[in-house]
Amino acid sequence: MRLNENTVIFGERVILVPYRAEHVPTYHEWMKSPELLELTASEPLSYEEELEMQRKWHLDEDKLTFILLAQPESRSSKILSLGELQKCKMIGDVNLFLPDGKEGQGECEIMIASKEDRRKGYAVEALSLFLSYLTRNLPLDPSNLIARIGSTNQPSIKLFQKLGFGLVKYVKVFDEVEMNYGVEDDQEILSELNLPKSDQSKIDWKGIELNGKISQYD
Repeated sequence: MRLNENTVIFGERVILVPYRAEHVPTYHEWMKSPELLELTASEPLSYEEELEMQRKWHLDEDKLTFILLAQPESRSSKILSLGELQKCKMIGDVNLFLPDGKEGQGECEIMIASKEDRRKGYAVEALSLFLSYLTRNLPLDPSNLIARIGSTNQPSIKLFQKLGFGLVKYVKVFDEVEMNYGVEDDQEILSELNLPKSDQSKIDWKGIELNGKISQYD
């Protein structure tokens, strides 16, 4: 999406940058993983197809994507220069899909590619910044935010629960659950799938202040 083509969002541990052609080689290597293909419900693409997909996502108004970078441990400032950003480790991506436009539902998804980068707090910070950005800059009504997750992917379900999403539907044909922001978990779904109840402590991502955290990637 053109909206974020030059936008960088700086967190304490993670940085969100626009998906550019320079990121395609690493992304293409990630998506050779059968695990990631399954988790993201994706089909394997050739390098040329991946590059064309990046160009398409840059222009499409129904998709918004950021690549996730890890903040370097040794840095003089949280806000990095372009040269410094290009040396940062890529760790995943975060996406929004708007099949019915900005007035309809927005489906969110996040991927942390390597197992060694998971359970480090990257995903929760990245999604918190991402959701705050979406609801301020599209703007997108928070009640229209949804996520669709494989029913056995408990870490992702717990992540979205922590961010205030509740289970509202189980789609058996795809073996996935649908979650909606601001809605309580459907107890029958929790019981049927033997999923954990949501922790009462939620992250107030709507209260995140983005001033001083946004810069330009150019």
